[in-house]
Amino acid sequence: MAEKRASGYTAGYAEGVPCWVDVQLPDVEAGKRFYGGLFGWTFEDAGPEAVWARLDGAAVARLARKRDGRMPTVWTVYFATPDVRDLARRIVAIGGQIVNDPVPVRDLGTAALAADPTGAVFGLWQAAGHPGFGVRHAPGTFAWAQLYTSDPEAANAFYGRLFTAALFGAGARPDFGRAPVTDVFAAGMPSQFLVHFRTGDVAAAALAVQQLGGRVRTPPFETSYGKVAVVTDNQGAFFALLER
Repeated sequence: MAEKRASGYTAGYAEGVPCWVDVQLPDVEAGKRFYGGLFGWTFEDAGPEAVWARLDGAAVARLARKRDGRMPTVWTVYFATPDVRDLARRIVAIGGQIVNDPVPVRDLGTAALAADPTGAVFGLWQAAGHPGFGVRHAPGTFAWAQLYTSDPEAANAFYGRLFTAALFGAGARPDFGRAPVTDVFAAGMPSQFLVHFRTGDVAAAALAVQQLGGRVRTPPFETSYGKVAVVTDNQGAFFALLER
């Protein structure tokens, strides 16, 4: 699947780099209205009850209908790997779990879901026809993944072993941070990844979220990586807006 080259385009992603995001929604059409209005995304068919989200022709996300009402309405971040089955084995060996075993996704690649020792769920992606983001770090696209965890020490040890080169290697520029869950969420909330999308004006974007039927959960605040607001879309999926 060829992607239009745009500012920030990357042809492939090294292991441990966030390379894709998707969201499971009760109503994909409502999701299209919300995210199209917020970020200017356009959409095209991506198979049964799913769509690719694009910005200026480049792939930025996937929206899919949630098939099981008991599952959360949630954004998932995927980390790149050249060998998803080997990475799955390594995850289990250092205390994580495999939630969904690796499965081929047509001719696009192979996906799996995993959980770290604190319970946070994340995706694995071995690319074939779909390398991942066609553009990132630009306004309206993925910019950061923050893990809010019940045990930062355990999370740092786990991901430091799993994705050493991506986090700490020469020239590494991680798009992935860790923080205590209580920095944003109430005590007792499960560990979770929060996908951040870049915006030029976080206050204006937060207002737009409300106008489109979403909610501002945490008003803009300063972090080491930019100004952030935590919001939910018009169906309850958490994500963050990042101005930097």
